[in-house]
Amino acid sequence: MKKVYIVLTHTGTTLSKIIKSYTKDEFSHVSISLDEKLNEMYSFGRLHPYNPFWAGFVHEAINKGTFKRFSNTKARIYSLGVTEKQYESIKDNIEQIKNENYKFNILGLIAVGFRKKISMKKSFYCAEFIKYIIEKAEIRNNLPYIVKPEDFKKLNEIEELYNGLLKDYTYRKIVKKELLKNKISAYDIEMKEKINY
Repeated sequence: MKKVYIVLTHTGTTLSKIIKSYTKDEFSHVSISLDEKLNEMYSFGRLHPYNPFWAGFVHEAINKGTFKRFSNTKARIYSLGVTEKQYESIKDNIEQIKNENYKFNILGLIAVGFRKKISMKKSFYCAEFIKYIIEKAEIRNNLPYIVKPEDFKKLNEIEELYNGLLKDYTYRKIVKKELLKNKISAYDIEMKEKINY
């Protein structure tokens, strides 16, 4: 069994505030990560931290780009168990999209506010992209036809790992929390940390 990570965020940018104003949701953006440290985190969003209108497929990082500029980004991070085959499918489909000329689906994003769906060829907004990746990997899900970041909170078999500022997230804290929950000794926690770092 492998895991992927669903990362919900709200940066507080003007665009994210507009999205939040019409969705009435806590979070306005969603990403998917292939690793627990969020080094391999992907979505559709702004390509440059200072230009909200230049958008597309993005390889995101906690301390780079948009998340570095908006350092008080709120986040909620979830893990989702997948099979080896599903994990490889997710990885392959992300790679395919990365290597092709996909655009940001701004019309699709606006349509969500009116409870409408506008799909465009080789074009996604963030939640649409994550849903596509999950469905291509044949992961059973309960996501709605018109999808928003907040909908991923209710994804089948998803487990919340973290809730707080994105800049404060470290996998070390999660490891300790999980090991303590399972009553693992302090020595085992120390050894686990050495393996991960």
